[in-house]
Amino acid sequence: MCIYSIVIPVYNRPEEVDELLESLTQQTFTDFEVIIVEDGSKIPCKDVVDKYDGQLKIRYFNIENSGPGPARNYGVQQSSGIFVIILDSDCILPPSYLKSVDHSFKHYNADAFGGADRAHKDFSATQKAVNYAMTSFFTTGGIRGSKKKLDKFYPRSFNMGLKKTVYEALEGFSRMRYGEDIDFSIRIFKGGYSCHYFPDAWVYHKRRTDFRQFFRQVNHSGKARIDLFIKYPESLKPVHCLPALFTVGLAIILVASVFYPPILILPVIYMVALFVDSLMKNKSLKVALLSVPASFVQLTGYGTGFISAVFSKLVFGKKKSSR
Repeated sequence: MCIYSIVIPVYNRPEEVDELLESLTQQTFTDFEVIIVEDGSKIPCKDVVDKYDGQLKIRYFNIENSGPGPARNYGVQQSSGIFVIILDSDCILPPSYLKSVDHSFKHYNADAFGGADRAHKDFSATQKAVNYAMTSFFTTGGIRGSKKKLDKFYPRSFNMGLKKTVYEALEGFSRMRYGEDIDFSIRIFKGGYSCHYFPDAWVYHKRRTDFRQFFRQVNHSGKARIDLFIKYPESLKPVHCLPALFTVGLAIILVASVFYPPILILPVIYMVALFVDSLMKNKSLKVALLSVPASFVQLTGYGTGFISAVFSKLVFGKKKSSR
């Protein structure tokens, strides 16, 4: 038995798993095991995992493709730790990560936690721009939540953990394909468990490598928000509607500009604000320039997904969520 079981579902990402496992060998706190669950990948990572046998207490399982939630549940069933930590395969941990988690669990006496994510200095400019779009107050960074943001903190699957007994009591993740981590976080709160934001337990998160993939990701997230509303009506807050309002507002401005071009000053002002804010945070002209389209992709991708789900699942009655 160990204190922490780190469960990592993987789908066609052997190179990223290699980077994550390498970062786990650098941890200053070492009482943990690693459980890799290959979720029906066409490009398996077994050879990568074998490379770390002897450096890490690690086990590898290959299952039929079932989605991230069931894959995590399978991994937890194989775990022996007192606490379970869920990570995405595209994360890299700083050496102090587990030490910070352990210290914070003791400090807060928490049942569950979530942490933030950052962009590594070696990430590409596009990855850094996407990270900016996902964390900035000027986009929907506040939806992700922390003590300094707009909503209470809901742990996300790229960096979350909890007592194994709590995980089992909640029966793990649902079979939702998207939004399953928010669904799980909602059930943590509804179950009356204490859930804290651990500010020092952050990870480097690679995210998507191009805007097309990024749009698809956030579009699914927008649709998932309506699935969550159907399951938990109280979970939908006004802040979750902001990307949809932005998308509609932008469309109105573009149409109106045909008749009144000066109205385009509004999105231009917003783009300048994004550029300046990103430049101050990232200290890179290239990242700042890319942060502008990345932010528009983030908002319109989420917004169009949200709007399409409103019509398909609420207005026209197709209320069955992805399970």
